[in-house]
Amino acid sequence: MVARAYTVAFDGIEARIVEVQCAVAAGLPAFSVVGLPDKAVSEARDRLRAALVAMGVALPSKRITVNLSPADLPKEGSHFDLPIAVALLAALDVIPRDMAEGVVALGELSLDGRLVPVIGALPAAMAAAEAGRALLCPKACGAEAAWVGATQVLAAPDLASVVRHFTGQAPLAPAEPGEIAPEADPLDLSDVKGQERAKRALEIAAAGRHHLLLVGEPGSGKSMLAARIPGILPPLSPAEALETSMIHSLAGLLDEGGISRQRPFRYLHHTASATAIVGGGRDAWPGEISLAHNGVLFMDEFPEFPSKVLDTLRQPIETGEITVSRANAHSRYPCRFLLVAAANPCKCGYLADPARACARVPHCGEAYLGRISGPLMDRFDLRIEVPPVAFRDLDLPASGESSALVAKRVAAARALQNARFEHAPRVRVNAEAEGALLEEIAAPDAEGRALLLRAAERFRLTARGYHRVLRVARTIADLDGADRVARPHVAEAVNFRLAIGNL
Repeated sequence: MVARAYTVAFDGIEARIVEVQCAVAAGLPAFSVVGLPDKAVSEARDRLRAALVAMGVALPSKRITVNLSPADLPKEGSHFDLPIAVALLAALDVIPRDMAEGVVALGELSLDGRLVPVIGALPAAMAAAEAGRALLCPKACGAEAAWVGATQVLAAPDLASVVRHFTGQAPLAPAEPGEIAPEADPLDLSDVKGQERAKRALEIAAAGRHHLLLVGEPGSGKSMLAARIPGILPPLSPAEALETSMIHSLAGLLDEGGISRQRPFRYLHHTASATAIVGGGRDAWPGEISLAHNGVLFMDEFPEFPSKVLDTLRQPIETGEITVSRANAHSRYPCRFLLVAAANPCKCGYLADPARACARVPHCGEAYLGRISGPLMDRFDLRIEVPPVAFRDLDLPASGESSALVAKRVAAARALQNARFEHAPRVRVNAEAEGALLEEIAAPDAEGRALLLRAAERFRLTARGYHRVLRVARTIADLDGADRVARPHVAEAVNFRLAIGNL
């Protein structure tokens, strides 16, 4: 008789249920795993054999066949060790077969029977909840998986504990969800001397999740400003924390016994490849834009990125998701992030300083920023020039508002948006509003509309640019607590749109 257990195979952030069938029959002793397994899955038989020997269980001299169904779905990863062990123990009547069929299991076995943590426990718990089964996983993954409150999570330290649980000798207690305590952020906006206009742009960007471009000389504080954005962003909501952690779980970034409510901040160097940024590789794993989901993606030296890499950002910025297509995999990942890009005004970096600029001024600046394509530049809602700070100002005491004070205004603006878009599917912040919804929430008053129309005609704003000005104006109005978008809100939004020439 065939014994069954269940596990998952990953397709993007989706975990698909896999049935593990085990048959023990008479014949020449053999142990085979079929059903399109990769090398790590095929090696499970050797790890399982050693783990059973460590427990004092000897495999019978029979033919053991394990089938992973559906057979046409690729099976990858070491997390198949535990479900194969459960199915085999059920086939040998060591544990009850009906109880083995009542769980979705995943975990890697060490040679002494201990369960090693694996990636993907959170998506697996979601799949188990949908299938109406409990989740059996290594103890180190329990706090992460238990965030899915719709299913019971059983976290075992070793294979012997699994056997004792199924036989009723020592039932496992359900795992409790764990949350990583946020670290105190020493980076504060008040540490930045001057740059009040840039700080205002950070506040607007954080409040409405508007993409931001910072242009300034080397040492003007662009990276310093960007690094302080996490300190003014509100914490992740439970729903946001769950969907963000599902991606981080697949990437193996949840290794501290729980999930975090802090928004991710991903810092990219211009040597990063297109695969590292958008995702891919042999197994179509998530890239940096997906790891920054619900958080910040900071790209320093923006024009230094290859144009092919920059152009891959255009579609994810608009749609909020990325489809990674490979010969053997087509995976879709969410990627709603706040893009913050920093750039020098030219190759040498000193376009506005006659004493240090190169001989190619001003053509070097046009050529350098020209590496950013027009369609991509059009997707930046806020563009701000960051002037250098005089060295005398660096000796002044800290001034300006603290991150905590700015964060309160940002949180209040986000609360208004949460209420506004409560019944709007797929819209959470002003930057995502479009069509009739945008016209409804961001329609300016008569003076504001007249100003916007003049600016659109004078500076030849594209349709996308026109709508992005409306979104930014709505966010500025939210920060002011205003119900209606007025002329001052439109004026400030247009000003930030045209801060770096008419790009």
